[in-house]
Amino acid sequence: MNFSSFQMQYPSLASENALDVLRLIRTLNVGPVTFFQLIRRFGTASAALDALPELSLRGGRKNPLTACPRETALKEMEAVEKFGARLILYGAPDYPRLLHAIPDPPPLITVIGHAHLWQKSDIVAIVGARNASANGCQFAQRLARELGDSGLIVASGLARGIDSFVHKGSLATGTIAVIAGGIDNIYPPENEALYQQIRESGAIVSEQAFSAIPYSGAFPGRNRIIAGMSLGTVVVEASPKSGSLITARFAMENNREVFAVPGSPLDPRSKGCNHLIKQGANMVESAGDILQGIAHLRNTKLEENPSMAYTPDRPALAPTESELDDTRRLLLEKLGATPVSVDELIEQSLIPAGAALTILLELELAGRLRRSAGNKVYLLAHEEIRDAEIA
Repeated sequence: MNFSSFQMQYPSLASENALDVLRLIRTLNVGPVTFFQLIRRFGTASAALDALPELSLRGGRKNPLTACPRETALKEMEAVEKFGARLILYGAPDYPRLLHAIPDPPPLITVIGHAHLWQKSDIVAIVGARNASANGCQFAQRLARELGDSGLIVASGLARGIDSFVHKGSLATGTIAVIAGGIDNIYPPENEALYQQIRESGAIVSEQAFSAIPYSGAFPGRNRIIAGMSLGTVVVEASPKSGSLITARFAMENNREVFAVPGSPLDPRSKGCNHLIKQGANMVESAGDILQGIAHLRNTKLEENPSMAYTPDRPALAPTESELDDTRRLLLEKLGATPVSVDELIEQSLIPAGAALTILLELELAGRLRRSAGNKVYLLAHEEIRDAEIA
């Protein structure tokens, strides 16, 4: 891979009203991809909020979707400020530079600590098993310390095992913890002292609402942020179904480097790393291997993608009613309970991309459709739709 620059995936939100952005992303059925589709369609978060009820009804929802209340968002903003943290919008100068370049970036993040860290230097992620071996933890800590001494900032997930030792090894030089709960929710609880140390000398990042409790679906989201803000991801120990491999996959999908520390074939914690190496990941025996592997990515610039540009006065053109009526039936016939690529869906249906994306957006806002990794979508079962509407 040879890069001179990474491109922003979406228009900057730096000039948006932070309260509107927060309300939109905290609304039921609105995830990062849906959020930016709404921005591109309606131009501003405020206009998108106004459009939500009609869009959800057109997608088949029984009752119109209600946006996150203004009072709820204001309470979150006040709680964040009182806690000593702050919200940073996508496109703002202190938003992590490379995180702009992934396909599903968080529209805003909550940060406590020193956000200038990612402006100061490039970032490398180190992740691994929670039930890590003593040797694995020691090696991870040494890698983190040596990379920090080489001028890099080290990111990880504040989990048990490898992540904890990564943060300990890079506390002195700058470490970033990306967490799956609210910025004030320390998980696991035994890392409270480490959390406070990182808060003082590093930075803690979350895309979740203040005080949110970590749940299973939030960890892959956390992993995409870790990989997205980093030039490369290093996996020290990982079982075949480890979340660390999800982080590595995100890194590969975003054209970042992937590194893996080899281990004994007799140790299940090494199977994930050994598999990554078989698949072409860089083998790591020292920090020097990582520095050499990311050398071609260092000092890359972030550039705006002209095709993503918009002005609030001229939002993206919406499909006509006749286009939507003609294509809605075709699209629903192609959708099912098994995830399918959006590109494949459009190609097989032989329908305009704009119309297809609008219908998918309406279905998602109605709670009838979900997105999965790799830009894939699938329909929910009737029971799941009913439960979602009740909730």
